[in-house]
Amino acid sequence: MAGAEDPAVHQLRSLLALSEELHFGRAAARLYLTQPALSQQIRTLERRLGVQLFTRTSRRVQLTALGRALLPLVRNVVGAADELRDAARHSAAGTDGLVLRIGLTDCAATLAATRSVIAALTTLHRGLEVDFQVLDLVEQPLALALGRIDAAFVYGPVSAGLHAEPLTTEPRVVCLSSSDPLARRPTLRLADLADRPMVGLAPAVSVAERRFWGMDPRPDGTPVRYTDHHVIRVESLLSAVSFDGAIAFLPAVAAELFPRPDIRYRPVADLAPCTFSVVWPEPDRENPNITVLADVCRRLRERGELPPGTIQGPDEPAAPFGTGREAHAAHAVALPSR
Repeated sequence: MAGAEDPAVHQLRSLLALSEELHFGRAAARLYLTQPALSQQIRTLERRLGVQLFTRTSRRVQLTALGRALLPLVRNVVGAADELRDAARHSAAGTDGLVLRIGLTDCAATLAATRSVIAALTTLHRGLEVDFQVLDLVEQPLALALGRIDAAFVYGPVSAGLHAEPLTTEPRVVCLSSSDPLARRPTLRLADLADRPMVGLAPAVSVAERRFWGMDPRPDGTPVRYTDHHVIRVESLLSAVSFDGAIAFLPAVAAELFPRPDIRYRPVADLAPCTFSVVWPEPDRENPNITVLADVCRRLRERGELPPGTIQGPDEPAAPFGTGREAHAAHAVALPSR
């Protein structure tokens, strides 16, 4: 039976943020809290659960083994709370008819390919309501598996049981701290980065995704080292690069989406590109809404109307590569006729 000492959802959100950042200051800023307030929430959560979730020293914060083991359950609880809130909002609004629930990350929402697909869907199928849910790297596959969303916009490889409809392909770049000597080079190779650790992704991220984004194993057999982070958001990943001397590989568009004075983005000559896709569960391919989505994606791709990069204004110039404000060429979003 629930009681006064049950953990609160906001405390669980604090646990997830700190497990990713491994830094009280950054986690507090992300949650719009003061650092003492976050510390109090974590202490209260540990007391209510009766376990130690983190070890803390003056230099670092780390999850305990038990803390790591509890993370999947915590994400399930927070996800269920979000699902309950969303269901209540839809009921209050009297939503009915056809609804396509799409998951996407913060950065996917700004991509030209995403906007092209959504514009075509809403223009050609006016009776279809598109419900967006902004999710992180862990929440997206979980939401698909539990049926909380119908489809998702994703980069990279996808888990077994999902169909991927490719939209665009683009290079990957390495993210370096601006103080890293390698940041002064215009182009790098994987061998140049062999001694740099990769920022660790959350264990709940699939093995295929972690290996792809870590380029693990490297072509020459060099072992890949990872930091102790459990990252699920790009901003947290970049903070780990900036503060902890690690590196990360991201789609080239990240340089445009996440301009930071403490980060440099550099091309890697022998790093394979990545694909941006819409994915959905294989068993749902006959779902009428998925059929409509698949048809729109294929028509736009065949007509060459799925540009890489973000949507920009016509007078917005591209910045020199490496400043963190690189831009892909701007494209108008053209819709296929009926």
